[in-house]
Amino acid sequence: MTATLLSPLKLRELTLKNRIVVSPMCMYSAINGIANDWHLVHLGARASGGAAVVIVEATGVVAEGRISESCLALYNQAQMLALKPITAFIKSQGSIPAIQLAHAGRKASMSNPFNGERLLGLNEGGWEVVGPSAIAFSERYATPKALSIKEIHELVESFKHSARLALEAGFEIIEGHSAHGYLMHQFLSPLSNKRTDEFGGSLENRMRFPLMVAQALRDVWPAHLPVFFRISATDWTEGGWSIEDSVAYVNELKKIGIDLIDVSTGGNVSGAKIPLTPGYQTPFAEQVKAQTGIVTGAVGLITEFDQAEEILKTKKADVILLARELLRDPNWPIRAALHFGEKAQVPPQYARAYK
Repeated sequence: MTATLLSPLKLRELTLKNRIVVSPMCMYSAINGIANDWHLVHLGARASGGAAVVIVEATGVVAEGRISESCLALYNQAQMLALKPITAFIKSQGSIPAIQLAHAGRKASMSNPFNGERLLGLNEGGWEVVGPSAIAFSERYATPKALSIKEIHELVESFKHSARLALEAGFEIIEGHSAHGYLMHQFLSPLSNKRTDEFGGSLENRMRFPLMVAQALRDVWPAHLPVFFRISATDWTEGGWSIEDSVAYVNELKKIGIDLIDVSTGGNVSGAKIPLTPGYQTPFAEQVKAQTGIVTGAVGLITEFDQAEEILKTKKADVILLARELLRDPNWPIRAALHFGEKAQVPPQYARAYK
């Protein structure tokens, strides 16, 4: 009997060969937003390691939407063309290429963390950051300029433009990033959104911009291909974004035609106390799934084969997204198959290692 972790899952007209997804992880290795050999090797290794879906890191829909000067972006032809060999290789390994489209908002214009994470000055390549309101994430970050209504609508068009480029680059799934304290999450949370117009105040108003982005992505993306959305299910802070808000938000995303909710938490409140224990975010994926009926992904300190299997078998989530564990071991999906006594899908070049 096949382990649930290794069973296929159909989303629209795509079939995931198993339930293991590479979570989008920033590599801070791009130049002018353009992918290079590092991205090809890094993402390609996870595809050859057996994951069903490989999601490219948070990719800025405009230059100012990047977290750092070393993050990927997708708003011009050069950036699109650099991604084509990556999607082609991922597909050649039987995996599905996906990309997370993002805007960092008030958490943008930071230096490459490998050189000590700090705010980049305007005189050293930094840029003016924006957000729903003029509230800084912390004293280490810039105070953002509050977006005008015109600028909000322009950003929706930027997401749409990036989605078109993603399709041209060969991606089969796009994910909207409305988690971890980045721009869409900033609009959602009452702690970072103090607007008094139609984009602030009530839950309905705070959801307006992210839902406009979701609709734009779904409109551009072909009907036979799925669209994911990542959420932070809670701010882990009293008076902030909550699981109840998340359920209401996901119900609206479902109406738009979003196919899978990638359920994470936190990132919008500096110093929030988060209980980092194995699978600590899984209960939120379970609640979203139970109360909305949408397909969900669980992520966060999932490292063991049996742990992942239990989450799926008990229907707490439908897919497992792995991040740090796949940095440690790109072949985790192959080893999962061996662990469960299944036939592992191994690249022929590596087959001798598994005889």
